[in-house]
Amino acid sequence: MSMSKSARFEVPNAGEVSAIFERPRNAESLLVLAHGAGAGMNHPFMQSLGSELAEAKVATFRFQFPYMEQQRKIPDRPAVLTASVAAAVRSASEAAPELPLFAGGKSLGGRMTSNDAAREGGLGGVRGLVFFGFPLHPPKQPGTKRAEHLREAGLPMLFLQGTRDSLADLKLLRPICKQLGGRATLHVIETADHSFHVLKSSGKTDAEVLQELARTVSDWTRRYI
Repeated sequence: MSMSKSARFEVPNAGEVSAIFERPRNAESLLVLAHGAGAGMNHPFMQSLGSELAEAKVATFRFQFPYMEQQRKIPDRPAVLTASVAAAVRSASEAAPELPLFAGGKSLGGRMTSNDAAREGGLGGVRGLVFFGFPLHPPKQPGTKRAEHLREAGLPMLFLQGTRDSLADLKLLRPICKQLGGRATLHVIETADHSFHVLKSSGKTDAEVLQELARTVSDWTRRYI
């Protein structure tokens, strides 16, 4: 059983945005959850993920980036996106100051969260970062430049990645996680793509994958509570 509550908060120089605070009665932690580039916090994946995380005793604070709030298709500049993450973390912390705080998101949302964590001062109060499909590079353009800032983030990180993710070649991501040492945990889902859809040959359904994602996050966050 969980409670969902609508919220709004201010992003400096970008206006107000919407958020949804979903808290199960037995919540053990709180995850600030940013959406990906092409779909907002109400996308079915984000809604289902929030529900599964609640079942796994993880409360979530999902929020809109300003461009999505204003129904624009092109994402805001990185400075606005990282400022949005910082504002969401502050708002989530105020909503439930007693819960251990984590932050991350789907694709772009996760990458902007780690970018903000890497700046001087970082994300105060956040105990770890969670990436649902870290977008290491554009499709068919393998590279590692997008991961260079992770060394500066200084927080434990959980990478949830599919073997068919066209935005993250695991041959490139595995060495990055190794370089990060004990701070990085990589959880691989066989046959999952960037949206965490799996092939029938995996023996799993998409719904079971969502449950696996949520359980993995819950187990990982307990290490840092």
